[in-house]
Amino acid sequence: MNETLSLDFEVKSSIERVWDALTNSAMLSRWMFFEANNFQAVVGHKFQFRPKPETGWPATVDCEVLEVDAPHRLSYTWEVREISHRTQITWTLTETQEGVTRIHLEQTGFARDAKQEMEGAKYGWTRQVGQLQALLASP
Repeated sequence: MNETLSLDFEVKSSIERVWDALTNSAMLSRWMFFEANNFQAVVGHKFQFRPKPETGWPATVDCEVLEVDAPHRLSYTWEVREISHRTQITWTLTETQEGVTRIHLEQTGFARDAKQEMEGAKYGWTRQVGQLQALLASP
């Protein structure tokens, strides 16, 4: 059986701005560890995240878009061949009446014995979403 990492965050921003940050290639490069990507929010599109040298991230991430339900749900595969097997990332967004967007992030498909890999993913996603929150807090 596979394991799932499940994280919840809140961003003081509209769901449309959060969606744009998750699906706009230029915006992704501003808050993720990756300097370049060729992301497109199109089911079946294959893309890569290429790391910024200063982050220490060791490899390119190969992905394929699985689901796009704007502005509520986005899912894609995540494969770092050099250090892990293929997992799946799913972002689910909901907006409150107070103008806060709740982000639920799941990364599924970890091997049962991949505790260290899951801890690394938790640390990385928490740090990256912190960067997203900071980006969206700026005017």
